Amino acid sequence: MTSTVPAPATRTAEGSALQAVLLDMDGTLVDTEGFWWDVEVEVFAGLGHTLDDSWRHVVVGGPMTRSAGFLIEATGADIALPELTMLLNQGFEARIDRALPLMPGATRLLAELAAHDIPTALVSASHRRIIDRVLASLGPQYFALTVAGDEVPRTKPHPDPYLVAAAGLGADPARCAVVEDTATGVAAAEAAGCQVVAVPSVAPIAPAPRRTVVTSLEEVDLTFLRGLMTL
Repeated sequence: MTSTVPAPATRTAEGSALQAVLLDMDGTLVDTEGFWWDVEVEVFAGLGHTLDDSWRHVVVGGPMTRSAGFLIEATGADIALPELTMLLNQGFEARIDRALPLMPGATRLLAELAAHDIPTALVSASHRRIIDRVLASLGPQYFALTVAGDEVPRTKPHPDPYLVAAAGLGADPARCAVVEDTATGVAAAEAAGCQVVAVPSVAPIAPAPRRTVVTSLEEVDLTFLRGLMTL
């Protein structure tokens, strides 16, 4: 995976066809945002600390370094960031090995995009080791490219992951549709210049220019995504 981040492209009047679809993973395609919080609660309980439920909205959707760093600071836990990151990844892997529920509409949407040869990328703040485990259940055949949070110079909420994904698919970011479930991911996609579909998982997300909010992936199909390019 290259570490070179292309500059955001500007949308021009020459055509408005959908060139690619870029999808977040946790909370968007797989119902795992709750898994992360449960693992964080368990790990910190083992360290003698109780997490405040209000912190869940702070850590959701962000990179591991930000979420883990916040929790260390908030609790005062005596643990280094690399060790905590390892414990959290191990706990999450154990969870998804037992069960990995997909979000309603995820399989249908991926199959439809594949059937119409729409270039599709999985773009996640999770580390490569996590993505590869999840892909086994999601279906690696659905994605021409995957971008992990530990493979880019800056992960979400920075635009880097989505710029890398668009470039890897040979697409103009302005003609890419991004599907995200958190404000952090939405911020990354919008900073990259993409059209965004928000499917909120843990915290509400308000509609905005170049952002459409839906309640479920079951509302999203290829016709819907193509229609975004005319907004």
